Amino acid sequence: MFNNHSLHDKAFILLLIGVSIAFFAVLFPFQGAVFWAVIFAVVFTPLHKKILVRLPKYPTIAALITLILCLVLVILPLILLSISLAKEAATIYESVHSGEMNFGQYFQQIYNAMPQWVLDLLARFNLNDPKVVQEKVSGISVQASQYVATKMLAIGQNTMGFLVSFCIMLYLLFFFLRDGKTLIRKILAATPLDDAHKRKLGAKFITVVRATVKGNLAVAATQGALGGIIFWILGIEASLLWGVVMAFLSLLPAVGAAIVWGPVAIYYFATGSTTEGLILAAYGAGIMGMVDNVLRPLLVGKDTKMPDYLILISTLGGLSLFGLTGFVIGPLIAALFIAVWDLFAPQAHISDSAEVDNSAR
Repeated sequence: MFNNHSLHDKAFILLLIGVSIAFFAVLFPFQGAVFWAVIFAVVFTPLHKKILVRLPKYPTIAALITLILCLVLVILPLILLSISLAKEAATIYESVHSGEMNFGQYFQQIYNAMPQWVLDLLARFNLNDPKVVQEKVSGISVQASQYVATKMLAIGQNTMGFLVSFCIMLYLLFFFLRDGKTLIRKILAATPLDDAHKRKLGAKFITVVRATVKGNLAVAATQGALGGIIFWILGIEASLLWGVVMAFLSLLPAVGAAIVWGPVAIYYFATGSTTEGLILAAYGAGIMGMVDNVLRPLLVGKDTKMPDYLILISTLGGLSLFGLTGFVIGPLIAALFIAVWDLFAPQAHISDSAEVDNSAR
C-alpha cells in the first residue's frame, strides 16, 4: 500500500520546485534590476530606519524619501558620470582611429630610453624588435578602443531596455524598503534551517553586502577621483576616463590603479619629463596607495573578516562570471561559503569527538 501522506509531500515538493524554477525564469530577464534593488535596499536600510523613526505612522512616505535620497546621492551622479564618460570614450576612439593618439609611438619612446640591461632582458623574451612590439601595442590599442566604442553603441541602442530595468529597480527598491521586514520574516520562516543558522547567515549576508558595496565603492571612488585630478593637473588627455578606469581597477585588491598611473609615470621618466614622473609616482604610491592601504582594510576586510587574497580571488572570479555585479556577488559567495563551513565545522568536531569517546569506551 502506498503511503498517501508521503506521496502528497513528495508531489508538493516537486510542485514547489517547479513553480520556483518557473518564477526565477520569469524574473531572469530583469535579474540585474532585482539584484541591484536588493543591494540598494540593504545599503540604505539604516538610513530608512532613521527616517522611519521620525515618521513612524507614514512608512510609505519614509520609503519614498529614502528612495529620493538614493536617487540624488548615488544613482543620478552615476548616470551623469556615465554620460560624460561616454563622450570622453568617443573622443579617445576618434583620436586612436585617426592616429592622433598612437600608443605604439609612446612605447617606441619608452623603448629608446631603456638602459642596455633592460634591452638584453627583453631580448631573452624575443621582445627586442621595437617595430614588432609597436605594431602589437598599436593593434591592441585600436582593438580596445573599438571594443569600448562597440559597448557604448550597444548601450545607446538598448536605451529603452535600460530605462525599463531602471524603472523596475526603483519600483522594487521602494517596496523592499517599505515592506522589507515582512519579506525577510517570510523568507526566514520558509527556509528549512535552524534559527541560529538563519540569523548568522542573514547577518553575514547583510554585513558583506554593506561592507563590499560601501567599502569598495568608497575606495574606488576616492582613488578614481584622486587619479583623475592628478591626470588633469598634469594635462593628460581624457582625465575623467582614466579616473573611471582607475576607479574600476581599484575594485581589485593588491592590483589597483597602479596599472594605469604606473606606465604613465614610466613614460614621463623615459621621455625626460622627470618632474612630472616624480610627481605622479610619489602621488600614486603615497596618496593613492595610502587610500587603498588604510580605507580598504577598515571598510572591507574588517567587516567581512576575509583575507585580502580571498577578496581578490573572489572579486576577479565574480567579475569574470557575472560582469560588473560580480564585485558584490563574488565576495558575497566567498563569505557565505566561509560562514556555512564555520557552522558545519563545530558540528563535525562534536561528531568526531563523540566517535572517539565511543571507541575509547
